[in-house]
Amino acid sequence: MSAATSSLEMYPVHQVPLTRPFIWLAQGWDDLLHHRGASLAYGALASGMGALILAYDRNPIYVACAVVAFLFIGPIVTAGLCELSRARDHGEESNFQSSLLALRVNRRNLLPFAEVLGVMALTWFVGAAGLLYLQSGSFSPSVTATVGGDVLRHLSEVQIFVYGLTLASLAVIVFAFSVVTVPMIIERHVDAKSAIRMSLRVVRLNFVAMVVWAGLICGLVMVGFATGLLAMVVIFPLLGHATWCAYRDLVEGH
Repeated sequence: MSAATSSLEMYPVHQVPLTRPFIWLAQGWDDLLHHRGASLAYGALASGMGALILAYDRNPIYVACAVVAFLFIGPIVTAGLCELSRARDHGEESNFQSSLLALRVNRRNLLPFAEVLGVMALTWFVGAAGLLYLQSGSFSPSVTATVGGDVLRHLSEVQIFVYGLTLASLAVIVFAFSVVTVPMIIERHVDAKSAIRMSLRVVRLNFVAMVVWAGLICGLVMVGFATGLLAMVVIFPLLGHATWCAYRDLVEGH
């Protein structure tokens, strides 16, 4: 196993056309079919985590907690999918169990990245709640008021705007931090800070392609939630494998 390094100069960023994200999805689909059982197992795990958001969608506090938890666990699950794709690219045998071994090997760098996303999300929501409390003396409807559903009826226009803006801005930052971070940790064993810096470089140098890629991710995730997370069993592993394909093009230059 190669030694970890934090020198970004060793990894030049390759520029890709704006249509390239569609190729990543096609390649990711091929990887999913190749590792059908293991990929769908990860997809089922991600779908189960996402179900927490739907189960507690009656109060913004529960949604915030679920999002923070998902951002903490999500990179770990993505790493397993990237390991499956990495092993295939290198002609190695791989399965669900072997991908878990890779998580253990890289946990020292993966966990700090997951912590960065989780803490960032928590800080974002606490900041939004504090702003609402200072503005109106309340940051959320009471749990008892929303237990019967129809949470939007109990949210003020200001609360809807602030929480919506919080989720949107958080999604943009998480995307920018995550474009190639997990696969780079898996392949090059770099520390989380260096991988995040590389991801930000990739976004800066391929901004138009990244906008297309982010739009595809958002669209597929919306389909996943629109189907009650049933489609997420396939969509999550598809995106995980495609993330590896994106890294391979943008950093490895294969």
